[in-house]
Amino acid sequence: MADLESVLADVSYLMAMEKSKHINYSKYIKKIVLPDENVHSIMRKYLAKRNLLNFEKIFDQRLGYLLIKDFCEINHPNTHMQLRFYDNIMTFKTITTNIDRLNYGRKIYDEFIMTDLLINSHPFEEESLRRVQDAYNDANRHRCVGFDIFDGYIEEIRKNIKNTIFDSYLNSEYMIRYCQWKNYEYNLNVTKEDFSIHRIIGRGGFGEVYGCRKLDTGKMYAMKCLDKKRLKIKNGGPELALHERNILIRVSKGEVSPFIVHMTYAFQTPEKLCYVLVLMNGGDLHYHLCHHGVFSESEMRFFACELILGLHHMHSRKIVYRDLKPANILLDEAGHIRISDMGLAYDFSEKHPTSCVGTHGYMAPEVMRKNEPYNSSADWFSLGCVLFKLIKGTLPFYNRGSGMTELERIVTIPLDLPLSFSTEVRTLISGLLCPEISLRLGCYDKGIENIKSHPFFNSIDWSHVLYLKYPPPLIPPRGEVNAANAFDIGNFDSDHFKKVKLNEKDDEFYKDFNVIISERWQSDITQEIFDLINSDADKALQKKRQKLKKYGSDIECSHAILEGDLLKLSGPFQSWQKKYLKLYTNRMEFYTKNKDGMLINKSLEFIPMIDVKEVIKDFKKINKNDKCIVIVLKDETKIAITSTDKILISQWRDELIDGFRLSTEMILEKKAGVVLACSKI
Repeated sequence: MADLESVLADVSYLMAMEKSKHINYSKYIKKIVLPDENVHSIMRKYLAKRNLLNFEKIFDQRLGYLLIKDFCEINHPNTHMQLRFYDNIMTFKTITTNIDRLNYGRKIYDEFIMTDLLINSHPFEEESLRRVQDAYNDANRHRCVGFDIFDGYIEEIRKNIKNTIFDSYLNSEYMIRYCQWKNYEYNLNVTKEDFSIHRIIGRGGFGEVYGCRKLDTGKMYAMKCLDKKRLKIKNGGPELALHERNILIRVSKGEVSPFIVHMTYAFQTPEKLCYVLVLMNGGDLHYHLCHHGVFSESEMRFFACELILGLHHMHSRKIVYRDLKPANILLDEAGHIRISDMGLAYDFSEKHPTSCVGTHGYMAPEVMRKNEPYNSSADWFSLGCVLFKLIKGTLPFYNRGSGMTELERIVTIPLDLPLSFSTEVRTLISGLLCPEISLRLGCYDKGIENIKSHPFFNSIDWSHVLYLKYPPPLIPPRGEVNAANAFDIGNFDSDHFKKVKLNEKDDEFYKDFNVIISERWQSDITQEIFDLINSDADKALQKKRQKLKKYGSDIECSHAILEGDLLKLSGPFQSWQKKYLKLYTNRMEFYTKNKDGMLINKSLEFIPMIDVKEVIKDFKKINKNDKCIVIVLKDETKIAITSTDKILISQWRDELIDGFRLSTEMILEKKAGVVLACSKI
């Protein structure tokens, strides 16, 4: 029976994997619905207050870039052509083979530069043009061009867009759509219910890893779930979990490495901490060592190259990994690797670690010594152990010097590499496994460049490695779950932790655990369903316009400081009722909407700002709502408003406080003017 359940779990998981490759958004359980476009007035103020309305902040976000591009396609064809030029340059910079890059660059030149030159309308600096032409003149001899020959155009295109069309974009419907998307993003609250969770694919010291599917995009992820009770009984366990979260944030923001497992979401349930990570469904190198056997030197070279760039990416961010081993090196379905499990990684930007952590057999001698500070040097030693294991099947210091400690074996017994290893492999591994940090490969002189220039890598073009151009030596079997049987992986004995109680102190410790990595979320959205969601939003807007036309109205901006939908505590039973608030410098206007979403003028509740005594600065908790704004009138009547939108309600509070202050100042100035006029009589 257990075998049958395991097979069914595998089938369900593989079917989910297949579905994720064929998008049919109409069948998704959860749909993304953008907020009404009236949020844009509030969002603009929110973004402006945080200096997020400038060109760089919008253009350098994937959402902003695509919407600017759509805006230009309709309204500014010439600028849209420049953005196509920009896209082609970015593609050019990823091409690693010299001949392909040479040919693609020539195609760019013919389509976007020569065409302009023929009609004397090339709107760029002479220097940018000359740089490209000189590069291609040299290419006649060298048959290659550099990655950066078009970089002058990149800066010019950005500058042109900023100076010519960006202001009109800010006042367009595309900016309204950007505000809708940002409002949706800022209000995201990811929970377990947003995922369909499938079979277990791994287990660690504090929890399990599951394959899962996001219900609104269909994208597959790995969900690592740590048990709060297990963490609690482990000395320093909760701190370790938060530390891993912070490291994952560090390696997941900005330019990510294709050789490191990055995170998109982190959230919690009452008993679990969950990291939502890139899914690597090709198994780990330990699994494949067991099933495939040892690798040849050329096969090992492929894995070594990708590991070197992954480790260097961490080191460049002042992170030492500290637990490199085959079980932590995962393969994707194409056979490329990523380093996973940041539980022991350490940020050494301010202080170097001294603790002895890692996996025996892979730890550097400086890690095993007590109270000795170390840094990224430890990872290069571990890399040497991994490479040895991949081609030999055992660890380099395994079973040497019986009766001696592991540290003593490493530092006292000379490394004896098999004669079957080539000279290049012997010098590479012995260089990485040098006990003396100052002599260890990767730790002196030019650092990583000494590794990359080692004779073992003479045939390697490192840009090819970065852009995944080399064919992997091992392609994981398709249509299989490249992991141990679900029942072999097993589950934790929950009875062991029944007596462990979680309390308010634990909740307080984890209160800031949840996070969404904006760049990763935007990347997933724009790859999967961005156009579909925009199409749905366009249809909703069209319906709204038809209703407005029916009522003889139109979508237009009022002179209100701010306006939008809120909840107001009203009625004889003091319940939350939907209202539409318009805030002016001298008044507030509350409206009710009809079933078509139109404002009912007869429902107007008019409150002059002169009648307001105070807008309480701190949010109050009323009727289970934590973020309520309380406005006190001079007759001591209290008006309470709130919103499920955490961004909008924060901005409403700020605007109401500022509006009340401004109104008070205007009244005082008016009174002062009257007094002054009377004194002159």
